[in-house]
Amino acid sequence: MERKRDTIVLYPSPGMGHLISMVELGKRILSITPAFSTISILIPEAPFNTGSTAPYIHHVTTFHPSITFHHLPSPISLSNFSSPSPHHETLIFHLVQLNNPNVLQTLKSISLSFSIRALVYDMFCATVIDVTTQLNIPTYCFFTSGAAVLAAFLYFPTLHRLHSTSFKDLQSPLHVPGVPPFPASAMPLPILDRNDESYHGFLHATSQIPKSSGIIVNSFDALEPRAMKAILDGSCVPDGPTPPVYCIGPLIAPGDSSDKSDCLAWLDSQPRRSVVFLCFGSLGLFSAAQLKEIAVGLEKSRQRFLWVVRSPPTEDKSKRFLAPPEPDLDALLPKGFMERTKDRGMVVKSWAPQVAVLKRESVGGFVTHCGWNSALEAVCEGVPMLAWPLYAEQHMNRVFMVEEMKIALPLEMDDKGFVNASQLERGVRELMESEQGKALSQWLLAMKESSMAAMSEGGSSYTALTELAQLWIGG
Repeated sequence: MERKRDTIVLYPSPGMGHLISMVELGKRILSITPAFSTISILIPEAPFNTGSTAPYIHHVTTFHPSITFHHLPSPISLSNFSSPSPHHETLIFHLVQLNNPNVLQTLKSISLSFSIRALVYDMFCATVIDVTTQLNIPTYCFFTSGAAVLAAFLYFPTLHRLHSTSFKDLQSPLHVPGVPPFPASAMPLPILDRNDESYHGFLHATSQIPKSSGIIVNSFDALEPRAMKAILDGSCVPDGPTPPVYCIGPLIAPGDSSDKSDCLAWLDSQPRRSVVFLCFGSLGLFSAAQLKEIAVGLEKSRQRFLWVVRSPPTEDKSKRFLAPPEPDLDALLPKGFMERTKDRGMVVKSWAPQVAVLKRESVGGFVTHCGWNSALEAVCEGVPMLAWPLYAEQHMNRVFMVEEMKIALPLEMDDKGFVNASQLERGVRELMESEQGKALSQWLLAMKESSMAAMSEGGSSYTALTELAQLWIGG
């Protein structure tokens, strides 16, 4: 009987950022390990807006036929799910738990044709360990944020035991091995209240990570050495063993080199390192009032800019998880703004090819929501950042990016995250003109070189993934 071909199964949680990271991991495995002829990716169907994944999946399938997608049916009982928690993460944890029977059947189906050497899951999908244990499949957690956030999440069960107060009510900073002290309020919104259902979802998921066969991190040693040391020496899981940790990044989508977007042609006509790029991720939405403050701040800064504007979030709670409509720039931006800034600025509706933008020599700064994929994309192109966190783990990322990695400057904001025009003007000027901004730019260029070295043959990330793949082949 002919021996089955080997495959690795990847299981991302809903969300474009998580999917992209998993696909890049799959592509990387295929590129350095010829023993794997295919990668199988499980796609859970989320009942809320996670960014449009269908065109992306089609693109990957077309250009990387060795990557196959298996769409999991939406659990019937999910339609009856209700929770007092306002956080969509609660729904994700519930969805993943209900999906276990679908995952079991899909893995059994894949096993008819392939030998599954390992399953790699996103942290939100930790309950899949119950399934893979039944099937005796080695299971690894792929942590799509950086090592500093991983250190904090591994230590979260310990923080839960040390503090009886909700993080939202805790006045003292949190102390986590391997990272700078940070405000308890910087923890992701869903875990600020220990009475919220999402808090306990995170608590369970993070407590499962050490039970994995290993942890894969989308970062590289030179970017986060202190956090990696703390994780590897077991400081972040004081009450048990820490599994092997593999730092295999930076994994980022390469971007479309054939993209002919108008904004790229405009960037090519601008002076070197002169343009500040403002873009806030697939879920980053601002109020109309905030958009006007950004416009005024940009105009007063006198800097060249490329700004991606998206429609404000809807007030209709029944539509809060749906994609927003195309923005009406005339209604949202100050009267005459477009005309007054046309010689040094460009506004793009809803979306821009971020990787291609950051590759342009004219881009000298990036105002970012501190999403990890975006941060890595900027590091890989040597572009310094101005940190404006919005949601998820981004407030933690801001602390670590500014204080530990030294790859961003902080943007002033009020305690509700609102940034006025003067604050944005100062932040952009500091990033683009100040001595601190210039020093940051030089450091980012050095980190760009380090990231390239890590991913090259013989580099730390290349070696880590090669060792892991050899383990799977021999498993």
